[in-house]
Amino acid sequence: MPKDLTREARNTIHAVKQVPGVERVVTENAQQFLCELNAAFGSRIAALMNARKIRQHAYDQGQLPEYLPETRDIRQSDWQIAALPKILQDRRVEITGPVDRKMMINALNSGAKVFMADFEDASAPRFDLMVAGQINMMDYRDGCLGFEDKARGKTYELAQDHALMMIRPRGLHLLEENMQIDGAPIPAALFDFGLHLFHNGAALHEAGRGPFYYLPKLENHREARLWNEIFNWSQDRIGLPRGTIKATVLIETLRAAFEMDEIIWELRDHIAGLNCGRWDYIFSYIKATRAHSEYVLPDRGAVTMDDAFLATYAARLVKVCHRRGIHAMGGMAAQIPIKGDEAANQRAFDKVRADKLREVTMGHDGTWVAHPDLIPVAQEVFDAHMPMPNQIRVPRQYYKIQEHELLTPHKGAITEDGVRANISVALEYLAQWLNGRGAVPINNLMEDAATAEISRAQLWQWREHGAHVQMPKGDARVFDAAWFSDLMQAEIAAVRLRLGADEYRKSTYGEAMRLLVQAVLAAEMPDFITLPAYQSLNRS
Repeated sequence: MPKDLTREARNTIHAVKQVPGVERVVTENAQQFLCELNAAFGSRIAALMNARKIRQHAYDQGQLPEYLPETRDIRQSDWQIAALPKILQDRRVEITGPVDRKMMINALNSGAKVFMADFEDASAPRFDLMVAGQINMMDYRDGCLGFEDKARGKTYELAQDHALMMIRPRGLHLLEENMQIDGAPIPAALFDFGLHLFHNGAALHEAGRGPFYYLPKLENHREARLWNEIFNWSQDRIGLPRGTIKATVLIETLRAAFEMDEIIWELRDHIAGLNCGRWDYIFSYIKATRAHSEYVLPDRGAVTMDDAFLATYAARLVKVCHRRGIHAMGGMAAQIPIKGDEAANQRAFDKVRADKLREVTMGHDGTWVAHPDLIPVAQEVFDAHMPMPNQIRVPRQYYKIQEHELLTPHKGAITEDGVRANISVALEYLAQWLNGRGAVPINNLMEDAATAEISRAQLWQWREHGAHVQMPKGDARVFDAAWFSDLMQAEIAAVRLRLGADEYRKSTYGEAMRLLVQAVLAAEMPDFITLPAYQSLNRS
């Protein structure tokens, strides 16, 4: 347990909003732990976030990512991490979702090997929802995670044989404005991780089921080094042996794809795997190359995992992970069942099956799905082609991956349908996010925050570079601010018509439109649309 702080130090931390359950989660001892954690690492996180801005400026000037010459020895040397715990050997199907209580129970009971409880992109970071998520984690620890749906007359209880749970805290770039130390907000990553580990780490370790984490949006090995030091510091403070924590890193930024070996090396006592966070990776690719017209991407639907920079990135992830002895996890299947249309539902499931076949034959050791009905589909494919717990030791012939291959853009058309889809999906997702929903079904896909980021980033990229859009009659039109504004107005008019005037006035679509227009028409692409959106969420 952390040593006592002075009364003055304890008084510097407070919750800005009093929401249900906050007193149970942010106890005096937990506050003390957060204060020490923030004192040790808060300023270093700020420095790393400033380094991101400097690096992006260099990309804008033409210095795009490359393999680091100063870490060549790490990449070229033969080394591996220690063997993983038995409970982490088989991760063939993982399901992800928000920290909503009922959805957590359903995901844990789904038949997946792992459930990733997501405080980040699948959850809107409203303070009451973040606190409720921590309460759910504590009830899971105590074996009393249940839910009574009085409206439907249903009771949800955790099955005895349930999925292993991993936690994804929010990214290093986010702040928790509602928990302040000396008048400044604590980094959201420290808030989420710190509270979870403080309350649950020892019990999960004793049960042999953790604590295990997913780390989002790391950009380089220095950020991985910081997390490793956070893990060591935290384990020392609460009395866990070093190396108890195991983490899987999402490779969802372009810079990180060039530093996979280095990220594993920095986290070598705690690393369990790398994951293809493909949707955020597309967004990161657009953001990193935003100043360069030669990297403009086609419609989102044409940016697929079997071609160009995405195929190379996935191949490199498998190669690096297996060389170092850890899991190479595949990407998300976002499809959800299509009710009332069996043919469309079959086509969607066939896409999932083909995607999972690509992953398992490439060498991935497991994969992600967004809906429980997809688990049998993914399980069937991986069981057929991977009868053992994983493929880490399966010999494969790998080719050398050149730097330019990780930057090769997808080719294809930018269409009017693609433009309209980006506007519609971004608007719908943001409106739902502002209502507290982070996982939103849109057009038969379960979307999270990466959806809005890709959509608005593509719209910005196309406008900035005057992309030529293919029209239905075969001609082309330049995508500019005026046309975007017209399309935006048409979309919001359709929403008004669908909702009716009274419901529209009470909705969050107006604020979502403001945020989207601001992001698309900005002179410089905003880093994350969720940052200004968070300010709106906080005011609600």
